[in-house]
Amino acid sequence: MKFIVDLDKCENHGQCTYLAPKVFHLDDNGELDLREGAGDEYVSGAIGEDLAEDVQEAADMCPVQAIRVES
Repeated sequence: MKFIVDLDKCENHGQCTYLAPKVFHLDDNGELDLREGAGDEYVSGAIGEDLAEDVQEAADMCPVQAIRVES
């Protein structure tokens, strides 16, 4: 399983940081830290089953639907 964040859609609301804090973080400027080194989207590597439920919940609750999960 991996996740993809559409960084053009992401508005840095931070809901994902509350639902999956081991995966998503805001930087000192209040922006999703996955932006560093990424272009229009961030594609994760494989994530473990221990994080899968939290990441799926973060994707489901994202107010702008910027996160999607793929198997």
